Amino acid sequence: MNRRFKAIETAQNRAPIFVQPPDNKISSYFGCNVFDDQKMERHLSSDAFKQLKESITSGASISPEISDQVAVAMKTWATSRGVTHFTHWFHPLTGMTAEKHDSFFTVRDGRPIEEFEGKALFQQIPNASGFPTGGLRSTFEARGYTMWDSSSPAFIMEIGSGKTLFIPTIFLASTGVALDYKSPLLKSITYLNKHAVEVSQLFDRFITKVTPKLGCEQEFFLLDDALFNARPDLVMTGRTLVGELSAKGQELNDHYFGSIPERIYSFLLDLEQNCHKVGIPIRTRHNETAPSQFEIVPEFEEVNISVDHNQLLMDLLKRTSKRHGLRVLLHEKPFEGINGSAKHNNWSLHSNTGKNLLSPGETPRKNMLFLTFLVNTIKAIHDFPDVIRASIASAGNDQRLGRGGAPPADISLFIGEGLTKVLQDIEKLGDDWMRDENRKQELKMDIHNKIPEFLLDITDNNRTSPIAFTGNKFELRIVGAGHNSASPMIVMNTIVGQQLKAFKQRVDGLVKEKKLKKDTAILNALRETIKESKTILFEGDNYDLERKKTLEKQKKQLAKDTPNALDAYLKPSSIKLFEDAKVLMKSELLARRENLLVRYSKQYIIDAKAMIGLVRNFILPAVFRYQNELIDFINKVQSAKLKPELFALQNNLLESISKEVNTLFELIEQLDIESKNVENTIDIKEQADNAQVKIIPLLRSIRSHVNYLEQFISDDLWPIPKLSELLHM
Repeated sequence: MNRRFKAIETAQNRAPIFVQPPDNKISSYFGCNVFDDQKMERHLSSDAFKQLKESITSGASISPEISDQVAVAMKTWATSRGVTHFTHWFHPLTGMTAEKHDSFFTVRDGRPIEEFEGKALFQQIPNASGFPTGGLRSTFEARGYTMWDSSSPAFIMEIGSGKTLFIPTIFLASTGVALDYKSPLLKSITYLNKHAVEVSQLFDRFITKVTPKLGCEQEFFLLDDALFNARPDLVMTGRTLVGELSAKGQELNDHYFGSIPERIYSFLLDLEQNCHKVGIPIRTRHNETAPSQFEIVPEFEEVNISVDHNQLLMDLLKRTSKRHGLRVLLHEKPFEGINGSAKHNNWSLHSNTGKNLLSPGETPRKNMLFLTFLVNTIKAIHDFPDVIRASIASAGNDQRLGRGGAPPADISLFIGEGLTKVLQDIEKLGDDWMRDENRKQELKMDIHNKIPEFLLDITDNNRTSPIAFTGNKFELRIVGAGHNSASPMIVMNTIVGQQLKAFKQRVDGLVKEKKLKKDTAILNALRETIKESKTILFEGDNYDLERKKTLEKQKKQLAKDTPNALDAYLKPSSIKLFEDAKVLMKSELLARRENLLVRYSKQYIIDAKAMIGLVRNFILPAVFRYQNELIDFINKVQSAKLKPELFALQNNLLESISKEVNTLFELIEQLDIESKNVENTIDIKEQADNAQVKIIPLLRSIRSHVNYLEQFISDDLWPIPKLSELLHM
């Protein structure tokens, strides 16, 4: 029995792991492993709690005395729950998370004790040499600093029989430059808040803080662990490099929102319980479009916490799936011929007064506040589509975008017919419209009061749109399933903050220089902003060939591949954007580009090596065995002196397979040479370009030849699980 059939047998005989549903309501144990406000207040003095909360709100520093109190309180709470270790948990430029566990246990004067001081809470010095830096420091400069992010609560992770206190932190080089995603994200939130408050106070002086919020819709595939391990390409790359499309894919749409299989349900129940314990507010679970594809959706949270929770969720997906004999795939395109996986990022803005600034209001004035933030976000997306594209660039996402229902890489924005008409009406107003009081009243009646009605009629019916306004939020559909959402959120916060700053300056200029009343100036500024940004709006099919021709003619096509998409970070306008906002320095921005280029090249080099090993060690030996069987059969019928036409089919099949084998062997040899050439290329951009030009076409060609052979090789000889077995087991 070959490894494929052993894997199938294991998968078929695997019984679901029973998970006991919680006895109580989720609300009774939600956040039990989180050091939240209630637990802080219980374990801290009133003064210490007040100072800590003020520092979280304002960003002010905490005195050493208070930091020691917080550390002791955190340790007391954690050890009471069986915790023995703590870790500074951070988001390095790998796109994943990192942790180094230290024990509370130590020996003082010969006495064993547990201790945790304020300096250990606030700062650690891990070895940074193993993390990508994009050239921000020399290799021998190993020192890095992790510093506590008090705005994201600490939590306890239960890993097997152990428990560890996880403390969210930022990660900096010894020079102070950012080596992570969290620190620029926090800076972008501060920048956006400043300028969003300034604009909000044109309408409501009680708005003193604006917080971006995020909801991440996480898609993923689940496979049986035995079948996963029987596919070397999946183990090495997270995707299938070869495989003939299953006879039944997603054509019947019978998996989408279908009944959840018992084994998967048990896994999801286990996952959700673990998520709820660490404060991840999972709200929705369902089958996705492709077979074996699923989605889970949490509640909206503040962007920083939402990003932390999504990174933690991906970690829990991997840990929990293994306990159930499953493997989760977070690759953006693990299978050819069916949908890939995304992580839709739903971004909105909320004020301290409880208002979603992207929701229409009941009064004309509140609707003007809504329109102001809507129009300025549209303008921000219009001005920096290439930077948004760069923020979601990766090898996996390149394979997903523009295929199988995923939106294309060219950024456009869908807002629906109703809102498009509203913006058109504002744009068409004449220069002197404000001098006519009747027209002013007409605007209030015909535009302001129609907004709620229009929004009720909006249906999210354009799945090909990279970004869509969906009633009270902007949904970025171009983010890949395995991405750290901090990257596009840093961009969204920064470009919208920059645009709000420009809008406020425009309004102030109209008031000061043209002596316009504030309301008149706001509407005039809105009208001009709409005129400047309307070309980013598109309601049609983004797959349409005419649409592509139009973009090409207008020279508005964005890069389809990561190496060229990342060039957006080199543009003077991009550098100025991030430096003016004090979110990223030029060196930090270019380092991120360099790191992503290196990751792109390395991913395809790994893909190439995995393909070479798969074909040489598995596919070709199986084909050779089948050729021997055909040759033995042909020799036997020839010795029986049967007419040649009676076994012409076998002869033709043998000849066809032999030609395929020869071609496949030549392609593998060529891939081996090209991948080594790419690996030895010194210039980072040239290496990434070569990976795209040299490796990708060969991978595609080899896939087609292997898929052809799969159709004819005897089923009992084919060495790896087929896509039909992976997806429908």
